[in-house]
Amino acid sequence: MRVLMVGTGYVGLVTGSCLADVGHDVTCVDLNERKIEMLRDGFCPIFEPGLETVIRRNIGHDRLHFTSQLSQALPEADIAFIAVGTPEGEDGSADLTYVKAVAESLGELLAKDMVVVVKSTVPVGTCDLVEEIIQRQLRQRGVKHRIIVASNPEFLKEGDAIGDFMRPDRIVVGLDDLTAEDSFRALYRPFILDDQGKLLLMDRRSSELTKYGANAMLATRISFMNELAQLCENLGANVDKVRLGIGSDGRIGKKFLYAGPGYGGSCFPKDVAALLRTSEAHGVELKVLQAVTDANLRQKDLSFEKIARYFGDLRGRRIALWGLSFKPGTDDVRETPAFVIVRRLLDAGALVLAHDPEGAENFAKEFGDHPHLSYAEQAYDVLRGAEALVLITEWSEYKRPNWDKVGSLMAGKAVFDLRNQYEPWELMDKGFYYRCVGRPDSSAQTPR
Repeated sequence: MRVLMVGTGYVGLVTGSCLADVGHDVTCVDLNERKIEMLRDGFCPIFEPGLETVIRRNIGHDRLHFTSQLSQALPEADIAFIAVGTPEGEDGSADLTYVKAVAESLGELLAKDMVVVVKSTVPVGTCDLVEEIIQRQLRQRGVKHRIIVASNPEFLKEGDAIGDFMRPDRIVVGLDDLTAEDSFRALYRPFILDDQGKLLLMDRRSSELTKYGANAMLATRISFMNELAQLCENLGANVDKVRLGIGSDGRIGKKFLYAGPGYGGSCFPKDVAALLRTSEAHGVELKVLQAVTDANLRQKDLSFEKIARYFGDLRGRRIALWGLSFKPGTDDVRETPAFVIVRRLLDAGALVLAHDPEGAENFAKEFGDHPHLSYAEQAYDVLRGAEALVLITEWSEYKRPNWDKVGSLMAGKAVFDLRNQYEPWELMDKGFYYRCVGRPDSSAQTPR
């Protein structure tokens, strides 16, 4: 099939590249000329393991194309995807400015029947809006084309997006006109050869809500485990043991049960907020989901407070940070817990030295300059003269440090492990003050 992908952000680029990789002819459109030129040259503007390789392979096979001109790409397309950003608005709702702009452009340019697919994460009812905008533009032009608008939300994990797309556990498609079913079966046939049941067809509104509901459920599990970890700290229990006991129940499962500094990223915070705004607009109170958000915000503050309680006064203290991105395997720093922790450390007068294998540049760009915040190219470099090490993101290169070297570089020997990556007794036996999340640690010791 000839696929048009409007938007070369994370979702559009992964989707377009993977569809090309199974043989479809894909043209990706973006207004950013600089990004388009970069992509034409085979360079990926975002960090996602394996994505640049897929892009280059399919450019080489002449199956993946990039342009800034929608008018040039649209006439050849069999199906058009909208995969532009829906950032969080000031009130927490999803900003549909870019989605509506693409719908306007499609209505102005379409010269034949078309299936239009909303891939962006959007509130329930957005497909209705897209259809209305396109049809209005067609009426103004005095032309009639059969336009079928469908919902097809993405379920991609940053850091493993290629694997998620190529080996999906389900593909959700929302259709109010089932005559387009064959188009989706042809599009996704290479991904469901082993199980036709992976393609889940439903109405558009149910499809739109499925995306928000899935992310809200995962966010709920994280916030619940973080609150349980707080209780463990007060009871002397071990959240890792509790996690194993809970996750062994087949009705619950083992995923998303890890305690930490709170969730972040481009999806969970934004999607939970959007779902809350949607529920408010329809007079439905989602008390559990509001509590999830509140617990997540509190967890980020609690992470800082562990450091503050240890030192008492943070003025002039040198604090080293490992990890700035919201999770390993990505340079995405949107809503990362590091923003809250760094801001509070700086406000308390600390000197912060940070390292991240991929996210430092984006973090610096988003956070802005501060005279007491600096970055290093190598992980061990931030330790020189530091009085504490804080692990925020569990990148692989941080998992087995040389603790003798760490101790020799640091001026103090305090480690705050916000991802429960290290063995408490190993560090305490080496003379470190060690704090983690919901596990036995040095918290019973007298702070220095």
